[in-house]
Amino acid sequence: MSPSDRPVVTFLSDFGLDGAAAICRGVILAICPGAQIVDIAHTVPKYAIADGAFILASALPWMPMGVHLTVVDPGVGTSRRPIAVRVARGDILVGPDNGLLIDGVDALGGVGEVRELANKALWGPARSSTFHGRDLFAPVAARLAAKPATFDDLGPVLPAADLVRLSPRTAAFRDGWLETEVIYVDSFGNLRLAGNASDLVQLGDSEKGPIPLDVELSAGSLGEPRVIESSLVATFGEVAEGASLLYLDSSGHPALADSQGNAAARLAVRTGVRVRMRRR
Repeated sequence: MSPSDRPVVTFLSDFGLDGAAAICRGVILAICPGAQIVDIAHTVPKYAIADGAFILASALPWMPMGVHLTVVDPGVGTSRRPIAVRVARGDILVGPDNGLLIDGVDALGGVGEVRELANKALWGPARSSTFHGRDLFAPVAARLAAKPATFDDLGPVLPAADLVRLSPRTAAFRDGWLETEVIYVDSFGNLRLAGNASDLVQLGDSEKGPIPLDVELSAGSLGEPRVIESSLVATFGEVAEGASLLYLDSSGHPALADSQGNAAARLAVRTGVRVRMRRR
């Protein structure tokens, strides 16, 4: 079997490095020995559905067409539905109906059809209430990849409008301020923000050199917001080492960072913090 004939199964989870992800890979390979498994991430913060959704949506457009197994599932064993979504591009996403999949679905062209994973003949032999990654999602993904099972075999059709969606996170320009929030903190400590390139344009043209900014970070219910100085730039190299910068990241989101530093650690900022910026 040539590499081009081997089905692609991508895999994202919050399982970490203690063996759970490897067990799921073993389940997949036992059912579909020719699978090419691409590990997108297994270091999603525990139970952080929105973080997993962000990584998934950023990665999937760069993946080959295939089956995409995605498990960040704090509601495992409850009444939350296990689902598969066939998208416009032809891929199938497999995971819990908790909002995790939808941004990735949209990144691949939107919903084609949704089915509940109700056909237990396609599940694995173990039926725990705490490890659906091993017992339900991985076996189904593997059978779809190997093609002894078709999408129609999975279970009943579900209305796309009934799927769980995360609360939308957007940016807005008001009274000279670009108002947004931290939607993801990456491994460099860069703060990925809600919004897109058109929002940054309202602060200025980064291609014309650094644009000085005031950046205000919310302090929650305690204390006053903090204001730091930053610069809107096109590249990290336009500011001194350790300096703050605002840039457009590779996924098309605004991002706040420290050049060769960790902005999240320095500012003690995490996902959900409100941010607003204006030209100084």
